[in-house]
Amino acid sequence: MTKIDDFLDLVRSRRSMRRFKPDSVPTEILNKVLEAGRWAMSGANAQPWEFVAVRDAALLAKLAESWFEPHKEMYAIEQSRVEALRLTPLREFAATAAFKSAPVLVVILGDRRTYQGTVLGAPYLVTEGAADAIYLKNMANSTQNVNLAASAAGLGAMWISITRVWADAIKRILDIPDMLEVHTMVALGYPAYLPVPGSRRPLKDIVHYDKYDPGRERSAGDIQNFLYSLRTATEIPYRLGYMPRKEQP
Repeated sequence: MTKIDDFLDLVRSRRSMRRFKPDSVPTEILNKVLEAGRWAMSGANAQPWEFVAVRDAALLAKLAESWFEPHKEMYAIEQSRVEALRLTPLREFAATAAFKSAPVLVVILGDRRTYQGTVLGAPYLVTEGAADAIYLKNMANSTQNVNLAASAAGLGAMWISITRVWADAIKRILDIPDMLEVHTMVALGYPAYLPVPGSRRPLKDIVHYDKYDPGRERSAGDIQNFLYSLRTATEIPYRLGYMPRKEQP
């Protein structure tokens, strides 16, 4: 099997894990995962990332507690969505404690001052039109490397979005300087359950050779039906819990 086949197996098998065994993650393995994050791509090689690897039980508990309050408003807003697309109600989501059992939380910090290294025209002329587009891509590249490396190391991982208000609480708990931003958090640990196999749109539906095939353009209705199907597939694990990991004989 070639390296690309090995890599595709890794990418296809990776899942976001929401419950972990209490086993600690060896420092050697953790450092290799962080090394992958360090070697991510970045515009102008600006490398805006820093990592806080949290393993202290008291700090982990504080981070878990700090999550709930800032997210009340988020889930109140969620009620304005079409019911079939709503995420799990807050009371049920909180009960699952998505990252509460993780023995390691990697907090990925970004330093926007590094954006000065990027070509000056980029904030004005990049396709997205957003002044911080390249910076955000830089940070996402590092986050993805961490997740893939964790999977390669036999760990489970889950990337966690950070809201502005929650970021303030995280900074206070971890003594993070004002000039740095809390971009993402990644929960790491050994999986406590067997994940449901993932799914993606077929390659033939998303690849166009040479020119875009207008006959395969999706309508608004197509998109909505697709999202409905995704919500149906993902809500069951949230509401019923997760498949326990079968012990090896």
